Amino acid sequence: MKKNLKQVIGIDVAKDELVVCQGCLYEDLSIELYAHKVFPNTLNGFESLVKWVEKSGVPGRFVMEATGVYFESLAYFLSDHGYLVSVVLPNKISNYCRTLQVKTTTDKTASEAITQFGLERNLDNWEAPKGIYRKMRQLTRERSQVVETRTIAKNQLHAEKSEAYPNPSSLVRIKKHIAFLDNQEKEITEELKQLLQADPEMKKLLIILCSLPGIGLLTAATVLAETNGFNLIRNKRQLASYAGLDVKEKQSGSSVKGKPKISKKGNKYLRRSMHLPALAAIRHDERFKGIFIRLVSKHGIKMKAAVAVQRKLLEMMFILFKNQTTYDKDYFKKSIINEEQVLI
Repeated sequence: MKKNLKQVIGIDVAKDELVVCQGCLYEDLSIELYAHKVFPNTLNGFESLVKWVEKSGVPGRFVMEATGVYFESLAYFLSDHGYLVSVVLPNKISNYCRTLQVKTTTDKTASEAITQFGLERNLDNWEAPKGIYRKMRQLTRERSQVVETRTIAKNQLHAEKSEAYPNPSSLVRIKKHIAFLDNQEKEITEELKQLLQADPEMKKLLIILCSLPGIGLLTAATVLAETNGFNLIRNKRQLASYAGLDVKEKQSGSSVKGKPKISKKGNKYLRRSMHLPALAAIRHDERFKGIFIRLVSKHGIKMKAAVAVQRKLLEMMFILFKNQTTYDKDYFKKSIINEEQVLI
């Protein structure tokens, strides 16, 4: 009988259900996927899942994707009960799935792919995010939704005013709606500020991140909240992919050559949060202005150059966070001066 080296329970998490697959890795490095079952995404479903896994032997590692917020309750439950849990970024799983010879994509095949991924990789243990990061994400996302709704209302107001015969009562209602949303945004922002000021460690991190040109409190808070303090991020490339700012390119031989473009397959809140800071950095910092001018002179597309600055800013936030240092806008000038002194 072959020795079982590793056991993984892969879970494809949806809003209402958990599609589960069990698999093991044997000593000859062969993989067997031997059990499938579907459970409701509820507390009773979690308990049934654990009982089902324990019946089949010693529980292994539970692996799931970081799909929105639907995975969180299960991850907390398993972690609180002492099980090994790994949460993987969705882009990692999707890239892995492309390497498998699977023609049909279903919830079952997705759970099998997650199981195989967990068996083939040495995954880190998932740690529950700090309470402050969870609250930050709730507040920053709520504010983002309020701002979106207000933009729609302002567009409605503009359209109503532009009509030949505007309806006065409609204008009054829309203006009241906008005023209500303004007050909501102020309340959320104030609550977020109070939350951040009450945590000394968070205040230190915000000072570091806000030293970058264009980065303010809201942007820094959004980035920290959406990445859980960069907990799942290992390098700059992974961060860009998680935000959907990585470049997608399609090229084959001499006949197929598509234009490179950003994938946008990532966290939309991260991408949105970097747009205005990038424009501010281009205007007020010589380094980012130089990057922007160089790219525009190369291909002539301003928006494409601005997206490159967004990615650069986000990557630099990650570097400053990891090194626990503030941004020095004269760093490269000092480096050039030191090189010249060495040459002399």
